[in-house]
Amino acid sequence: MAFVTGGRGGIGRAICSRFLKEGAVVYAADLSDAGSMEFSAEDGARFVRLDVASEDEAKAALARVNAEAGKLDILVNAAGIELEKTIEHTTLEEWNRSFAVNVTGTFLASKYALPLLRKAAIDGVTASIINFGSYDGFIADPGLAAYCATKGAVHALTRAMACDHGPEGIRVNAICPGYIDTPMLQSFFSGGGSGGKGGTIETLKEAVRNVHPIRNYGTPDDIANLVNWLASDEARYASGQLWVLDGGLSAQVQQMRL
Repeated sequence: MAFVTGGRGGIGRAICSRFLKEGAVVYAADLSDAGSMEFSAEDGARFVRLDVASEDEAKAALARVNAEAGKLDILVNAAGIELEKTIEHTTLEEWNRSFAVNVTGTFLASKYALPLLRKAAIDGVTASIINFGSYDGFIADPGLAAYCATKGAVHALTRAMACDHGPEGIRVNAICPGYIDTPMLQSFFSGGGSGGKGGTIETLKEAVRNVHPIRNYGTPDDIANLVNWLASDEARYASGQLWVLDGGLSAQVQQMRL
């Protein structure tokens, strides 16, 4: 039994699809059934309307899971937003909204999922929470100040949750993606901020590939593969870690490319 926030986005949709292939019952929680992909999904996941920044909606969504399933094995906090601005040009409203979705959303879904996860964590079987940080929580892309700050907060929250709830049989990890081909990345490239300066993902593909040691960027399926492993019994000893999946991007000294 899996619950995925942002389940109708690029990465979230791939995660739901992978879980369904593994035979799981999946709840895809998002603002709409179409989500950022702009079409109705018919993948077998149970859609749940959820604004992750709303405590009332988080309570209601997890109450539905409790009523229908009685427990939860996996929580994936994949919902997130990105703001392309420096702090000087970021309004307080934009700053607060970034933290509300990326950090408070992770907090609320986890808070109300914990009783259900405890029910699944019995007889040596662990439940799993998988949060979404970013390589931008370690290093920074220019013009993404609020986004970088929220992802650093998610990293710290992940470690704290792993310490607090590990004794209850609940593992907590975070995946920290680099460049992944999603609607968010396309928006970043086509925006006027720190991305493509008005270009498109098509015109920037070669440049993006070249900054990665493996000469490629990631796909949602790459992320879903790691999520699937972290959620599985094979990862029973993995907890409290920040799993960077960025094609080696953050491993290199960028100045050496000059």
